[in-house]
Amino acid sequence: MADVLRYGDKVHLLNGYANWDGGYLDSYGHADLPGAKYGVLTSVSPNRGEGTGTWRIDSAEGKAAGSEVLSCDSIYLFNLYLGDGGYLGTYGHAATPEQYGVVTANKADRPDDVLTWRVFADSTDSYDGKIRVGDVVHFLNDYNRTHGGFLDTCNNAGKPDTKYGVFTSRLLNRGLSSGPTAATGAWKFSKA
Repeated sequence: MADVLRYGDKVHLLNGYANWDGGYLDSYGHADLPGAKYGVLTSVSPNRGEGTGTWRIDSAEGKAAGSEVLSCDSIYLFNLYLGDGGYLGTYGHAATPEQYGVVTANKADRPDDVLTWRVFADSTDSYDGKIRVGDVVHFLNDYNRTHGGFLDTCNNAGKPDTKYGVFTSRLLNRGLSSGPTAATGAWKFSKA
């Protein structure tokens, strides 16, 4: 049985596009938006830069560090670039077919709902709802009461050592219309 994820764990997130070749969720470059810290895309490696592809799972519901992460929990994903890469969140409208852009930010600089994500597992061992390393998951942003869309990859990122841009989508798995290996809204955790 795979490891159950716990609050405070440091993780990498692999995107499901192109049969799990969509790259690792990564902070990249300063964001030129008020209140934002870094841009977000996927990269070829979980260790492109010091902590750029490492995220800490924090509870958005006040659950203690060490508590198990369950499907349907509200979470924050804190980037560990140089120890303080900011919280993953939505920012501004994106071009079609996407919904919103994705950046990192400090909590003091952005509303809490845009930094909050609800995590959903496709399935879990023993139907217990505990999220484990390797489970396929989806992230729904809490902006305006979960209208922020699902975390999604789209288009080539066009930067060295990167794969795809990261946005949100109204669809759970926008890319599946292109076939079963195009799961742009699917992600898997691994321990950092």
